[in-house]
Amino acid sequence: MESASRDRHDVVVVGGRVAGSATAMLLARLGHDVVVVDQASFPSDTVSTHSLARSGVVQLRRWGLLDEVLDSGAPAIRQVTFNAAGEAVSRTIKEKAGVDLLVAPRRYVLDTILAAAAERAGAEVRPGVTVTGLRRDGHGRVVGVCGRDRSGAPVELGARYVVGADGLGSRVAELVGARVNQAGQAGSAAQYAYYAGSRWAGFEFFVAERSFAGVFPTHDGQACIWGLQPAADARAVRRRSGSRAEAFDTLLERSHPELAERLRKARRTSPIQGMLRQPNQVRQAFGPGWALVGDAGYYRDAITAYGMSDAFRDAELLAVALDRALAADADEATALAAYQRQRDRALQEIFEITCRLAAFPPVPTFIGLQKQLSAAIDTEAAALAARPVPGQRLLATA
Repeated sequence: MESASRDRHDVVVVGGRVAGSATAMLLARLGHDVVVVDQASFPSDTVSTHSLARSGVVQLRRWGLLDEVLDSGAPAIRQVTFNAAGEAVSRTIKEKAGVDLLVAPRRYVLDTILAAAAERAGAEVRPGVTVTGLRRDGHGRVVGVCGRDRSGAPVELGARYVVGADGLGSRVAELVGARVNQAGQAGSAAQYAYYAGSRWAGFEFFVAERSFAGVFPTHDGQACIWGLQPAADARAVRRRSGSRAEAFDTLLERSHPELAERLRKARRTSPIQGMLRQPNQVRQAFGPGWALVGDAGYYRDAITAYGMSDAFRDAELLAVALDRALAADADEATALAAYQRQRDRALQEIFEITCRLAAFPPVPTFIGLQKQLSAAIDTEAAALAARPVPGQRLLATA
């Protein structure tokens, strides 16, 4: 029989992308023994339109990572334009909560930066490990994970806490039976691709009946061009099209001809990617020996482009809660219940706006909801900027 690789840690984080690496980085900065496992290796890409709202940029600045993201070649976005009913309205990003820009770094860049930051803080990052099960003690408490590495060798990792940061289809959430506490109607179909060869002045949004599209400038002079529509509409167009690319072009030409015209002068550099019928759901966030963060715990339609910003907020809330439990400043149930309560309170307004937007109301209502979203993001950004930074001492000496 093969012998498993065995270790014991304070925390094992399953999933090393934005939520998992951020949680591990903060816990390591707070002095804890953390290991992150992910079946992927970095750099690698994942399905995401990858824009960061002001609150997400605030988190990168607070954690000392914003300059590194900008130095990677992700352009600083200082203008946002909304296009609706033949009218374009542009605004400059004003300084609020300590930042005056937005950014949309490619995930293979951002995720690698975060994983490297976790390693610098002292966390161990182990790529190529697929978690297949959880270890439990005689009382049913989760005390570690088991799985296999890339070579097929068994791996067992013990931990005081296991964090599931393994996305919407979370294996950890499935194994612990995390219930869905709140669910909205399944949302839109999201499709996107990358284009080069045009000038991208900033973030751009295009609103039409039953359709929403946009431009997120990113690395190497390219932009992520995305489109969302009700899932039923997307399926109908796809059935009448010869390919996903043809269906995507049809969406843009039918609902956003001004954007489609610009793209005729550009060059598509990637396949069409996306998701159909995105769920809107909030899962139970913790149990004996385990917790969930990022999309594993809370998933919302991409129509608000807020997934990574949510993940950054919740990573910090969870890291602080686990630090309290590990340091015996609070008992586990109290600390993790506070995490779930804070998470649920923080996400509620934007979750409700997301569900309403994903129903594609008439354009005037849609635009009004976008204004509410902008105000809610600014409120959250201000609240995050006012928080003490976990591991500030280590950050100052890094």
